[in-house]
Amino acid sequence: MTGKPLSRREFFEWTKGGLGGAAVSSLMVGEGVAAPPVEPQYVPKAKRVIHLCLCGGVSQVDTFDYKPKLAEMHGKSLSADERPDVFFGKVGLLRKNDWEFKQRGKSGLWISDLFPHLATVADELTVINSMVAQSSSHTPATFQESSGFRLNGFPVMGSWVSYGLGNMTDNLPTYVVLPDARGMPAGSTSNWTNGFLPAVHQGVPFRTSGEGNAISNLFPARPITAEVEINSRALLDKMNSLHMEERGFEDVFAARVSSYELAAKMQLAVPEVTDISKESEATRESYGLNVKETKDFGRSCLLARRMLEQGVRHVQLFSGGSFGSPRINWDGHEDMKRNHGREALRIDQPVAALLKDLRQRGMLDDTLVLFTSEFGRTPFTQSGADQVGTGRDHNQVGFSCWMAGAGLKHGITYGATDDVGYKSVVDPVPWYDFHATVLHLLGINHEELTYYHNGIQRRLTDVHGKLIDGILA
Repeated sequence: MTGKPLSRREFFEWTKGGLGGAAVSSLMVGEGVAAPPVEPQYVPKAKRVIHLCLCGGVSQVDTFDYKPKLAEMHGKSLSADERPDVFFGKVGLLRKNDWEFKQRGKSGLWISDLFPHLATVADELTVINSMVAQSSSHTPATFQESSGFRLNGFPVMGSWVSYGLGNMTDNLPTYVVLPDARGMPAGSTSNWTNGFLPAVHQGVPFRTSGEGNAISNLFPARPITAEVEINSRALLDKMNSLHMEERGFEDVFAARVSSYELAAKMQLAVPEVTDISKESEATRESYGLNVKETKDFGRSCLLARRMLEQGVRHVQLFSGGSFGSPRINWDGHEDMKRNHGREALRIDQPVAALLKDLRQRGMLDDTLVLFTSEFGRTPFTQSGADQVGTGRDHNQVGFSCWMAGAGLKHGITYGATDDVGYKSVVDPVPWYDFHATVLHLLGINHEELTYYHNGIQRRLTDVHGKLIDGILA
């Protein structure tokens, strides 16, 4: 080794503390597109996904599920065959929607005034008003939304997409996560775990708050000459090879080596893809980057579009963090108008801008955009049985989500809850069906995408799942 070598302590601190030392030799291989590990079973409609996850439980009766009967029943008791099983056990009187609904676009889709910007792209949306979940507790419900299972340790949808289709670039991760700038979601990093899939399919979180690099430790703490870096990499490659020869293949170790190789390329790709200074002022304005309330989520939405353009397969954005006081998510137990009004203001303009931007660039035809929450909220209030309170409790038996983009019927609603928006009664959609349909639009048969683990051929949809044919174009 020529030049001034690193000391042993400096060398191991460098390789341990930063991605910056990663496999410079891999930069010399040249750019290419990695082949997918699994060929699509049929022609895909979409080749990439943006998943918008709204943490805390969005109220369907205040957003996309218009129920005139609920306004008529305001202040009355819910008529039900059995007492609702709600998280805090308080079943108050029915409360009308806090935001007025209007029919939007040429399709006449019902959307409330909570989302005035989204209302302008109503004809792009495919709304499902009959979602059902199996838990009214945030963390297991969020796990099910992400992975199809209520327990931790199962691969999330982004990891299955990465495993099933591979990446479209070798300079950026296949699956990128953009958490809320205010905090992690319920379950924290488990929401982008690879579970028992090879570790390379884990989601890679990017920083969405503060200054500095989007990825921690992407660059070394101090300058290192190219000569020293190349020689150091050669030594580390030899050490890694010896480890593999002596101990055999180890998935976690192999994934770590792979991540260091990818990191070397990311040193060039990440600063470019996250540099939004070259975006036009009109684009920045449309995403709300110049407004305090929309700046954080607007930047994440713009980054999502830029990542798709550079070949990232699956980008997951979180709106809302975990627990705490004051709340930093959609969990409107105390005051729906204050809670949902604040959270919607943060994301409404950026999400609408994202859809318009994708459409204008011709990307929405092969991109699937998902807008989900772990469950909804009750049409009755979280209060005494003789009161109309200001908050709503969790509701897993009927809630809404929407999709947009490739392979879908646009400007429609699918399924229905009862007259007051409590329980799904027409074409209920569990997460298994939702996930099966997403994979279908990506060209994957959900029953064929499996991984053998602990004696079971595991899959995203467990032993369930059928396509939501009514929303497919």
